[in-house]
Amino acid sequence: MGLDQIGIAFSGVIAVWLTQDKRDSRRRWACIFGMLGQPFWFYAAWKAEQWGIFALCTLYTYAWARGLWAHWLRPYLTAGERHTPAAASWFTPAKTPSLAPHSRLR
Repeated sequence: MGLDQIGIAFSGVIAVWLTQDKRDSRRRWACIFGMLGQPFWFYAAWKAEQWGIFALCTLYTYAWARGLWAHWLRPYLTAGERHTPAAASWFTPAKTPSLAPHSRLR
């Protein structure tokens, strides 16, 4: 059994197992193990000249990358951003008499 077959078996079984876990904290790791297995899949398909499998590897890589984005990158990159616009706490029209009468809210 070659290294590529061991990598495919190890990463594939763990990735599929984790996709079915009830805990979100473990399920999010499925895409990591899925992505770790992709180089082994590409190598095995290339070596065996299985071009259909090689094409499918690109689709699987895209699918695992979507999980990587959803569970790891997006939460990290958008952690400090607010998804709803916040009200400006420094601007209260009722307490600012310096505004011209035509500029005040009615």
